[in-house]
Amino acid sequence: MALRATVYKVTLQLADLDHSHYRDYTLTLAQHPSETDERVMVRLLAFALCAAEAGEGEELEFGRGISSEDEPALWLKDLTGNIRLWVEVGLPDAKLLRRACGRAAAVLVLAYGGRGADVWWRGVEGDVARLANLRVVNVPVPSSQALAGLLQRNTRLQCTLQEGHVLFTDGERTAEVDIAELKAPAAKGNG
Repeated sequence: MALRATVYKVTLQLADLDHSHYRDYTLTLAQHPSETDERVMVRLLAFALCAAEAGEGEELEFGRGISSEDEPALWLKDLTGNIRLWVEVGLPDAKLLRRACGRAAAVLVLAYGGRGADVWWRGVEGDVARLANLRVVNVPVPSSQALAGLLQRNTRLQCTLQEGHVLFTDGERTAEVDIAELKAPAAKGNG
């Protein structure tokens, strides 16, 4: 018998002070049997970081999960179906990142895993340096583990983003996240 996904219902009250974006979201997150709680919550962090990107009539969508190579962890398509934002969570290989950068206007990677993420970045940094639409950030281990501690089957979370600092709370417990930028996208429009 195949293992089934675990479904989490999350009500997220988001206050993104950097982008003046304030909204409540009702989200369903499906956890693949081989996916850790930490990865599920880093996907939720990615959603919070990118929610302000959605324009009128657009919605961020979670991909089908780690079992699908043709979809990211999270993406944003415009009204014509073009991919505006492709978000990967974890430690994707350079080939996948090149393909994603060719398909999407912008690509974001949220790497996590401490020393493993550091080793991964040293391995792919040279291969992805020329990808102008790629941004890579690292989520420190204490932050990703604190996020994992907030995961429950049905939960209400508040998230505040300000100046690169992210705070999640369920009213009793708190997870603070300070992400470190490893690679910024190239500046747009120099001529």
